[in-house]
Amino acid sequence: MQNQTADVTWNASGVPVSERFDDPYFSLENGLEETRHVFLKGNGLPERFRDGFHIAELGFGTGLSFLTVAQAWQKAGVPGQLTFTSFEAFPMTAEEMALALRPFNALGALREVLSDQWRVDGGSFRIAPGISLNIVLGDARERLTPWQGAADAWFLDGFSPAKNPELWSDELMQEVARHTAPGGTFATYTAAGAVRRALDAAGFDVQRTTGFGRKRHMTVGILRP
Repeated sequence: MQNQTADVTWNASGVPVSERFDDPYFSLENGLEETRHVFLKGNGLPERFRDGFHIAELGFGTGLSFLTVAQAWQKAGVPGQLTFTSFEAFPMTAEEMALALRPFNALGALREVLSDQWRVDGGSFRIAPGISLNIVLGDARERLTPWQGAADAWFLDGFSPAKNPELWSDELMQEVARHTAPGGTFATYTAAGAVRRALDAAGFDVQRTTGFGRKRHMTVGILRP
């Protein structure tokens, strides 16, 4: 069966919006700073970086979160390997991705490297020395269970739980916990009570903390021993 790609439109500010989920791919204010606040700071990065560090993500989207991490890894100068695995059901095309990332000049050449290599059928990419990207294509509810990896940090980056509830189900949060390394963490922009309860039940110590911009709260957590 042929993979489905994203249904992308662009709002008046040039921010990509998913027609399927009626939700923007990143903050209308500053997507890069939002990513740094939510996913890097929320997971204690780059301070926790080490050789072999593995990040997993639900929802690759534009690739902004991955590129933000890749840049942080390079700036940190950590020797060794960073692996980033993302589960994506509706990938953008390379052209859509390049257009979405165009405003983020601070990411430098990494944007072009990603869009030049990008394939909508997923797979593994060598974005830069020491940085590997794996795209697992398909519904995360089906694809995460057989995955053999264990993440040191999770980016829970699906569209809004109200509009994309499948990516925030109790069962999927259980799988996230099952695929988390000891002492592993998660961060997400949402502070929805149902999501926090699901993550707590899955085995995380969950904390609501300050969100980015106009969002008052977000959620972080660490896997209980």
